[in-house]
Amino acid sequence: MPESRSVMDSAEDHFKKVVHNDADENASNDDKDSECSDSEKTGFIPKKEDKESGSTTDSDEENETSDKAEAAVAQMLKEEEDREKEAEDPDYSNAYSISTTEEVTQQASQTEGEDFIVLQHEHDSQSPGIRKHLEFLKKLRLHVWASLSRAQYVSLLKDFVESEFFVIDGDSLLLMFLDKETQYLNFFYQIECFLQDFTEKGAKYVIAFFKDAEQMYFPYPHFLFLRTALIEHLRHNTSTTVHTEFSSCLSSKWEIFLKKSYPYFIILSDIGLTSLQTDYLSILIAHSLSKKINVVLASGQEYDILRVYGYHVQSVYKHRLFFQKYQQDLRCACENLVRSKEPLICLYEHLKMSLKSIQKEVRQTVHLLKQLWPEGSDIRRVVCVLACAVGLKIYSNMLENANTSMGAKTEQSARGRSKPLSPEAAADLCRMQCLTVTFLLHMPLSQRAQIRIMKSCWTKQVLPLIKMQQLCTHFALTQLSDTNDWKLDLTYLPDLNDDSLLINLAHYYEVKYTEGLEFKKELGKEMENEYQCLWDMVAKLAVKYSFGDAFPIRKTSQLFLEQERTLFRDCEEEIPNIGLISVKSDLVEEYAGDVLKDLPVLESNDPAVTSLIKYKEFDELCHWHSGRPLTEEYDRVHCNADAKSRDPEERRQIQKLQTFRHFYGSTLEDSTSKLIVRQDDASGNANAAVKKTQRKHKSKAETIAEENNRRLKSKEEKKEQEQWKALCIPTEKEIKANLTVGINKLEKFLKTLKSKSVKFSVEMTGLSACLEVWKEHCRKQGNKSKDLRKAVQVMRRIHILLEKYQDLLEKRHLQKLTRYLRLLGFENLACSLSDSTGESNDQNISNYAIEVGPARFQLQYMDYYLLREERNDPDPRVQHFIPDTWQRELLDAVDNNESAVIVAPTSSGKTYASYYCMEKVLKTSNEGVVVYVAPTKALVNQVVGTIYNRFTKKLPDGLVVCGVFTRDYRNDVMNSQVHCLGGEIGAEVWEHLLVTIRCPFLALSATVSNPGHLTEWLQSVKRYWQRAENKIEGSSTNSEKNFTRNCRVKSKVQEQKKSYRVRLVLYEERYNDLEKYVCSLKGSDFIIEHCHPCAALTVNHIENYGIPSDLSLSPRESIQLYDTMVKVWQQWPRAQELDPEEFVSFKNKVVIKKADVRKYEQELKKELSKWIVLGQRQKVNELLEHLKPKPVDCSEQEKWKRFASFVDKLHEMDKLPAIFFIFNVDSVERAAKNVFVNLLKKQKSEQYPNTEREKERLSDELRKVKKMLIKFNPQDTRKLSSSKMENMALLLTKKKQLEKRLKRLTAIPSVCTYADPKAVDEDTLRKIFHRLRFERRGYLQKMMALRGIGYHHGSMATKERQVVEMLFRLGYIKVVTATSTLALGINMPCKSVVFAEDSVFLDALNYRQMSGRAGRRGQDMIGNVFFYDIPLPKVERLIKSNVPQLKGQFPLTVSLILRLMLLAAKADDKADARAKALSVLKHSLMSFRKERNAEILKIYFMFSLQFLIKEGYLDQEGNPIGFAGLVTHLYYYEPSNFVFVSFLVKGLFHKLCQPIKGSTVFSDDVLEKLVLILANLFGRKYLPACSMKYKCTFCQSKVFLEDLPEDFADAVNEYNTKVEENFAHFLLTTAKLADMEQEYRLPLSKTDFTSKNWHGSELASYLMDNTKSISAISPFACLSGVVDNDLFHGEVINKAVLRSLGINVTNCPLLYLNKYDNQGRRRPLNAYALDFYKHGSLIALTTDNWLNEGDAYYALKDFSLLIKSIGTSLSELCDDPNDNVLLAFQQLGEIYEKKLKCGT
Repeated sequence: MPESRSVMDSAEDHFKKVVHNDADENASNDDKDSECSDSEKTGFIPKKEDKESGSTTDSDEENETSDKAEAAVAQMLKEEEDREKEAEDPDYSNAYSISTTEEVTQQASQTEGEDFIVLQHEHDSQSPGIRKHLEFLKKLRLHVWASLSRAQYVSLLKDFVESEFFVIDGDSLLLMFLDKETQYLNFFYQIECFLQDFTEKGAKYVIAFFKDAEQMYFPYPHFLFLRTALIEHLRHNTSTTVHTEFSSCLSSKWEIFLKKSYPYFIILSDIGLTSLQTDYLSILIAHSLSKKINVVLASGQEYDILRVYGYHVQSVYKHRLFFQKYQQDLRCACENLVRSKEPLICLYEHLKMSLKSIQKEVRQTVHLLKQLWPEGSDIRRVVCVLACAVGLKIYSNMLENANTSMGAKTEQSARGRSKPLSPEAAADLCRMQCLTVTFLLHMPLSQRAQIRIMKSCWTKQVLPLIKMQQLCTHFALTQLSDTNDWKLDLTYLPDLNDDSLLINLAHYYEVKYTEGLEFKKELGKEMENEYQCLWDMVAKLAVKYSFGDAFPIRKTSQLFLEQERTLFRDCEEEIPNIGLISVKSDLVEEYAGDVLKDLPVLESNDPAVTSLIKYKEFDELCHWHSGRPLTEEYDRVHCNADAKSRDPEERRQIQKLQTFRHFYGSTLEDSTSKLIVRQDDASGNANAAVKKTQRKHKSKAETIAEENNRRLKSKEEKKEQEQWKALCIPTEKEIKANLTVGINKLEKFLKTLKSKSVKFSVEMTGLSACLEVWKEHCRKQGNKSKDLRKAVQVMRRIHILLEKYQDLLEKRHLQKLTRYLRLLGFENLACSLSDSTGESNDQNISNYAIEVGPARFQLQYMDYYLLREERNDPDPRVQHFIPDTWQRELLDAVDNNESAVIVAPTSSGKTYASYYCMEKVLKTSNEGVVVYVAPTKALVNQVVGTIYNRFTKKLPDGLVVCGVFTRDYRNDVMNSQVHCLGGEIGAEVWEHLLVTIRCPFLALSATVSNPGHLTEWLQSVKRYWQRAENKIEGSSTNSEKNFTRNCRVKSKVQEQKKSYRVRLVLYEERYNDLEKYVCSLKGSDFIIEHCHPCAALTVNHIENYGIPSDLSLSPRESIQLYDTMVKVWQQWPRAQELDPEEFVSFKNKVVIKKADVRKYEQELKKELSKWIVLGQRQKVNELLEHLKPKPVDCSEQEKWKRFASFVDKLHEMDKLPAIFFIFNVDSVERAAKNVFVNLLKKQKSEQYPNTEREKERLSDELRKVKKMLIKFNPQDTRKLSSSKMENMALLLTKKKQLEKRLKRLTAIPSVCTYADPKAVDEDTLRKIFHRLRFERRGYLQKMMALRGIGYHHGSMATKERQVVEMLFRLGYIKVVTATSTLALGINMPCKSVVFAEDSVFLDALNYRQMSGRAGRRGQDMIGNVFFYDIPLPKVERLIKSNVPQLKGQFPLTVSLILRLMLLAAKADDKADARAKALSVLKHSLMSFRKERNAEILKIYFMFSLQFLIKEGYLDQEGNPIGFAGLVTHLYYYEPSNFVFVSFLVKGLFHKLCQPIKGSTVFSDDVLEKLVLILANLFGRKYLPACSMKYKCTFCQSKVFLEDLPEDFADAVNEYNTKVEENFAHFLLTTAKLADMEQEYRLPLSKTDFTSKNWHGSELASYLMDNTKSISAISPFACLSGVVDNDLFHGEVINKAVLRSLGINVTNCPLLYLNKYDNQGRRRPLNAYALDFYKHGSLIALTTDNWLNEGDAYYALKDFSLLIKSIGTSLSELCDDPNDNVLLAFQQLGEIYEKKLKCGT
């Protein structure tokens, strides 16, 4: 590397200096006090008060409640004011006590040494303008720091789809990989790896380089030249879009780009090469966040084979406020940072030249070169000759100018500086550079990788020239990028030079070449010619100067390399024997045998084999049994209640729980519980019921039964007719009086009827009444426009009569319908209906005619009233409704014992099949079991409630219908027939479940975009099990004898024929259409615009991906699309054909159904795509623009201020009940309270001014009356005198009157509540509120619920959530604000869904799940989705984005492999266990039909085995040994579980856990240290490196976790060293499995570096080092001097490993004591677990530790469960119940759990 000790060093030093300055700042000002910002305070928590005694009356309780509620409201109003005050100050100036030593002054940027300087601009730091500028920069840095410290570490591409894209800031990308050790081509390789990792995972991104940022690189020419080359390479050799047209982030072009495209996020670095660049990046971060664009930090990113993780900063209102407040300062700062006079370069202090002169020289030379090489050439040749020629010319000119101007003075002033190189020596250097490029052109990468690693450095005389040449290269590349008329091959832009090769050549010619003939090596003819050609061209371009011929290469004896620092890297370090420790296991052989056969195996006497760890010594020393099997996880979970229990208290608990579940279930469904009777004689045949109906001969009993049924039906019909007779006239009158109310009543009445003939009569009457209403309306309106909604009801009744009662329609009825159609003006429909009924004339038709065609009328106005395709034939298996075809297919699958994947929209009725399955199993036997697995505990509770509401079954004692098992609790799991499993389990667990279950399954989902692929995968798993079971049955005769469960009599379910089929049941049609609206705030008014789904599309999106399959239109939207198409292209050839009145599916059709409209919609969509093919892109653009809504931007503060008014607006529009989705827990509560406060204020403003005084007076009076009544003893009424009796009666009457008046006064006016009092009776309401009595926010929640408001999020207690769910389902609560807790399958349908806040979590998947709640089947004809101030580009992206494809997870971990080996070794039925283990290993979704992924998994499996054997968890037969049981029980926490065991084995815990003398209690110090250790192992949440930038005194927390105690840290280092050695050894062993063809190509551009025409060269062979071992290193990394031995250092692995192996350091179970980002800054751990242990405050974690309340709660709960789990495991392994370690963990577990209960 020519400049390895100068430019790169100086920049790197500067870089490191900036970084370390940040760290040093933390060392000062510890003692400053801090203030907590009001913004960090969470919602109201009522003060706990002593409970009154049980004798308190209801009204007293109500008074007490209202007092507390008022206190709560007062508190809330105060918080609201505080928030508003705080919002005015976005500077964070009051939020933290900050100290920093950082002072940034702009001055001449200088690199190390003074021989090369770029003079830019200087400022007087004392001037007021600059002082103000510096003050602002401090504010900016603090603002950015406060934002970045709150960054959340998330999976960036978790649900990435084609419509999402993000921006990568080019300079941030560059900064991520700048490193003094990285060679030029390797730098490009690393950047391409980074980008390819995104590309492979389906990400779409663009890269933006800002023009102004270029100026910051002039002092570092090497980086400048890299930047320019990178831009050109990405632009020409990859398909990546690169933007360079934006001057800065404040330019209008950039703002327009952001507004139009609205990227998902921008990847930005928070630190630059210099403080100037850091400030420039801070401006970019602040600007992006202010534009509602989220930021992802370039530092701290990690990736695995499927995911990329990074720090994500959510844009919030504070960022916009900061930008508004300091917009002018930001612009000035940006201008100051990039403003410069014309820069000068200065060599050796006295040789000066302006950069413009260099630019001009380059331009002239390029022009000349084009004439000399008109046919063009390889970019390496062109850049080489340009850099050398221009460099030499400019250098010569500078020397000449200096000599003439300076004369004799030069010698005098030159004493303190380096002497410039002579022009001849400069020419020597250029000749070597030409020779280097000759090597690059011909020598393959495989040979270059073997070149010696030199640690030599250039002399100070050479460096300035090299830097100047790099500047020339930059200008040359810039000039060439503008030259389009010259044919250049730009393929090898990433390989323009090789510093290592140049230094090697310089060393050879300087040292060896002069030593004698034996060192004079031949170049080779081909290389010689190439070199000659290059130098001749340099000579021609610099014809004015004479620089000599091509040979000899060195004409001067000038030294180019520092003599004392010239050395070679010794590569002969010893590497251990390569090979695997052999494992004699059938499971290993069967799974990975094909890969193992090609790999070397270590001898049995190899040190690696003989030194395997044994745990025996520890066991004997501490009386432990490390190998003892531990209980199953399910046995450890707290059992709330068990049906087998004999304890009366427990039995009472069970009864209470079951009663509640019945009650909870009743809010989910209307149906009452069905008694299940076991049917011992039931036929296993699926279609028994159907076949029974097909029998020809009926028995006598059946005939009698049928007769009885007929009689009953006839009686019922008569009764219904009488009912209708009585209601007929009142109903008609009601319809005529108010059409909407009348029709609603009519439809309610129709639902109660069973007789079809009565229903028909009702419909006919309804039709006549509706027509009369329409006629009356037309007469009133005359020639004015008519309200067609009234005509819709007429047509709707005609549709229903023709569709549902066709068999009852007689000729007279049809004639009537025909007349009505004519009356409406639909002559063509009347004719099509009257073909067989004769014609009828009505003279007055024109007066009542609708002036719209019949097809258009039905689509545009009837819209969602159009009938769906529904079957009329009942299914004997279903009682309450007639199932659709797809639902019958599901039931068939259950009946035939088949598995099924069901993909159907939310609330379409897919869950019915699972309950049908449960019913079938419950009926068949008492032994059969159904397991229901759900992703969340909330969903588990819902399913349990539904089961209790649906089914009742008398079971033998000790058995119950349903049991529950989650991570925190269980009850009746093993003694129930339906097991509900749940909890927030990872996706990999679902995958393992699906591949190991052998019974039939039903997999239900509303959001899978590749269901075919998923079904094929599951079918392949079933086929595997079919083969495996046949094999097991053939080899093992009595395997089932070992299972006590299977010793029972086999149930009928088990006797049925097994089916291995997996059906795919797809149903894409939503019952209700969803209409989307974009809402924005303009002044004090809300603009609510309809958002047509097609408006979300773009021409590019349609071209690249087509129109998404699930982008459906309502009938009204289809007509809107057609009308716009006609408007935009008036000569559209198919306009007539697709006119609704002419469309083939609509023409003359009386009843147009939804299915017909779908055909029309598909035609329009096809036509839209065809327009693009026909070259009508402009027309399509115009069309889409025409459909787009035009929302108005408003401030976040205003948005939340007006939120309550928005809810009011929805109430006025009759769009409630609604769920408002907000992703921040604090905002969820705040929004609900905002609505509540608004209603309170409204009530206050509307009531009389004396109301409050009157209330107080009545309350006092009532209290006095009650006191007087207490004096009368009611037991002695007989003894009371008559006068006293009269007094008592009078007092009781007075009490009733006062209570009545008080109730009237305290009653909530209907205009001040959203609650529907008719929905729930008082008794039910009291029962529900009773559950809140001990909850922390119970009072407030009750008061809010009484006004129809609730909130719902994960941090709430289960009871609080259930109250909201029940009241919302019952229709009492109408407004619920919620996080995504209501997204996954929870049954809470509503009329509208509102997205009230943008978030990274609002992605395609969550949008589908959440919007699916809108539209209640049977209640709403349509669902409404409102976007409240969500940026329009985000709305568009959500609407058009496809649901992400299921790709699976990386399915293996070292712990899982140990569990599988444990299962295979310890199971009673070995064949069955092996089959299960193989199903997990062989059938991951990730590797399905992807052979390379399957190989990667096998490689990882082999590494895991080697690791487990070397660490002493498996023996060489694959049997678990040592602490294998303990490690597998902590499998959630890999690799911490392995480190924990190493601490235990080393006796570190025994040394630490010493109780207080003479007791078994441990001091706070010991327990605190224990929490510190556990937090370092198991509570690892990394904060971004920048969070440590400022010394900050927090309120209560320490925030940054302290390091482990020294002896524990030493143990971790020892463990890591062993693991690194194991991993490196493994990589060396498996290197031969890599695809070397792929390894010699750049990953993104696919540029190939395997030269085909290399004929060898004596000199090249001499430069190689044959002792250099690089078998497992990427050839690109070899260029930077990386060798095999470097793999033994974990930090190098990711940059060096062979990419095609597919495994990297993330697969290695290392536990980093310190993690560093790309810039070498430490990423601290969050001390939340230890901080909470110390202060016990959840709120402090949200204010200090940068966590939100929900995340903090779950993290602490997880940590608490972990401590208990460890305690339980240790108690099972240790014989001594008084073992100190055991006691310490048990004591800590109790304390932590107690703190968690108190703190939350």
